[in-house]
Formats: sequence, structure tokens, C-alpha cells
Amino acid sequence: MKNWTKGDRVVQPTYGAGTLVEVNEHHTVIDFDEHGRRTFATRLVTLQATSSPAPAKTPRKRATKAKPKEKEAKA
Repeated sequence: MKNWTKGDRVVQPTYGAGTLVEVNEHHTVIDFDEHGRRTFATRLVTLQATSSPAPAKTPRKRATKAKPKEKEAKA
């Protein structure tokens, strides 16, 4: 089994290409290009190395609170 390190690009059969976020003896966390972040049991996950670069991600905008509407004065 290959020793993976944070930042390695990998391919997992179900979710496709992604970037390793965290790897330890118990868990492997991968940020997939099209499926978000997933956590796997390290001893069970099947990965292959890939040389494809990670796609450029656009920064997510923070949600803003809706301003309360002013009550209209009835005449």
C-alpha cells in the first residue's frame, strides 16, 4: 500500500478524482472535484494516483441575513 500524503491527487472508483485533505491510520479525507468532501476508513479505501490538476474552485459567498421589511403605515 502506498503512503499517501496531504495534497496528493487521487482517483477513487465511486467518486472520481480528488485531493487528499487528511490521511492517518484510521481515516482518509478526500475533497472530490465533483462530490465534495468524503471520509473513508484508511484500511478499506481504494485509491489510485492521478496527475490531473485540481479544478479552480470559485470562492463561496457567505449568506447574508435578510433585512426586515419596514411596515407600511396605513393612511
